[in-house]
Amino acid sequence: MGRITLSKVTKSFGDVAVIPPLDLEIEDGEFVVFVGPSGCGKSTLLRLIAGLEDVTSGEIVIDGKPATDLPPARRRLAMVFQSYALYPHMSVRKNIAFPLKMAKMDPAEQERRVLAAAKTLNLTDYLDRRPGQLSGGQRQRVAIGRAIVREPEAFLFDEPLSNLDAALRVNMRLEISELHQSLKTTMIYVTHDQVEAMTMADKIVVLRAGHIEQVGSPLELYRNPANLFVACFIGSPKMNVITGEEASRLGAHTIGIRPEHLAITESGGLWRGRVGVAEHLGSDTFLHVHVEGQDPLTVRVAGEAAWRHGDEVALAPLPEHLHRFDANGLALR
Repeated sequence: MGRITLSKVTKSFGDVAVIPPLDLEIEDGEFVVFVGPSGCGKSTLLRLIAGLEDVTSGEIVIDGKPATDLPPARRRLAMVFQSYALYPHMSVRKNIAFPLKMAKMDPAEQERRVLAAAKTLNLTDYLDRRPGQLSGGQRQRVAIGRAIVREPEAFLFDEPLSNLDAALRVNMRLEISELHQSLKTTMIYVTHDQVEAMTMADKIVVLRAGHIEQVGSPLELYRNPANLFVACFIGSPKMNVITGEEASRLGAHTIGIRPEHLAITESGGLWRGRVGVAEHLGSDTFLHVHVEGQDPLTVRVAGEAAWRHGDEVALAPLPEHLHRFDANGLALR
């Protein structure tokens, strides 16, 4: 069904290698998220899979069949873009049915698929409206519905929630996750938002400058990052990094400790500092503590913290949660 294999795939624009030789296996039914900073190659990689960009070298296999030279229409993939790309003069029904109409599908079968997709996406009551009468989240659901009716081998999402406000992003994140559970179809999702990656993925692919830094489940990457880049990219707030003599004293070139693994103690502790900004979120408080010789350390405290700006505190890391890295940024096990 939706198994996708990339073998030694590369992409260059002129003399610039955007994707160096890359191997990746995506299993049938997996929800895979490509994540990384802007310019890391995640959207380019998605477009190579979709056939919207030609590979420079290497091979792409979809459902056991060579697809490297196939045009997009023959790859049986459906792509959902950041922009909804809906036809404003058409109703929701006609927008969803458009790819089926272009394929000259029987009208009765078109209607069956449109109604089924609308029911799945809670759009049944909006089929006769035009896109301008819908919210941003509803419009994105229409774009997803247009992909669903094609019954593809896999769905490709290119930062589909970037244009939505924070509340809608959370809702659509849940809806897409529910959709994956319902359809059991392979989904590849591109985002720069590591929270989306952590909450949605079966498997995360972390990219930097076209290279795959690590592949694994969200908790694998959180608990056992392969290097300092992955360690700092995965997790919110980001991991605290300790360098210099303090790190050497703990047995590494660089030490990483997550905010939730730092405790404030009345006495002792490894570091002392003063509280700077305190971010009160209700369920949690993030304290930014200024420690001499280091960047401010972020501490996550459950509930409402009593410490305020200027308070002196002692910080004690949980020893079992220290991450150690060598001079090249590779994890020491």
